[in-house]
Amino acid sequence: MKEKILQKSTELFLTLGFKSVTMDDIAQELGVSKKTIYNHFKNKTDLVEGVTTNIFENVCKGIDQICSLDQNPIEELYSIKRFTMQYLKNEKASPQHQLNKYYPKIYANLKNKQFEVMQDCVVKNLNKGIAVGMFRDTIDVDFISRIYFHGMMGIKDIKLFPLQKFSMNTLLDHYLEYHLRGICTDKGIKKMNQTIIKNK
Repeated sequence: MKEKILQKSTELFLTLGFKSVTMDDIAQELGVSKKTIYNHFKNKTDLVEGVTTNIFENVCKGIDQICSLDQNPIEELYSIKRFTMQYLKNEKASPQHQLNKYYPKIYANLKNKQFEVMQDCVVKNLNKGIAVGMFRDTIDVDFISRIYFHGMMGIKDIKLFPLQKFSMNTLLDHYLEYHLRGICTDKGIKKMNQTIIKNK
């Protein structure tokens, strides 16, 4: 039952937002009483923490699988982008913004975990790109990996990038191209242009 609660709550939170969804909504969607949910989660904050941990672990597994395919570094970034957009339902409800606003402790903890995982993933991607001649060998890998993470967090700020004006999919496309144009060799730019056409 706990897995069912997590699954349904994840779906509702990602679609409607962490603030909007109540325990009553979740109970109704599952066709159970609120008491059943409280048997597994002591309150909504506990449930939100369970859901964010679950999302984080599933996204990490998906990214690990993509990285194990040994694609070229540019295709790898676009594959990760496609997977996360699909899994996070295009982030239409700006879950990160709501999580930060209403559950700041959970958000801060999640952000730290995201940084550790993403830092490792991006450093490997950058080093692979340098090794195959797609990324310039003069880039500062540590700096680029950190600025990449900061930018990824930044484009999810709905005050800066309102969802009415920018879809998350469009923002990620723009950001990936912005990132790659700053680090690619001529060979990398050619591959990036081919990947962009293929992903349209």
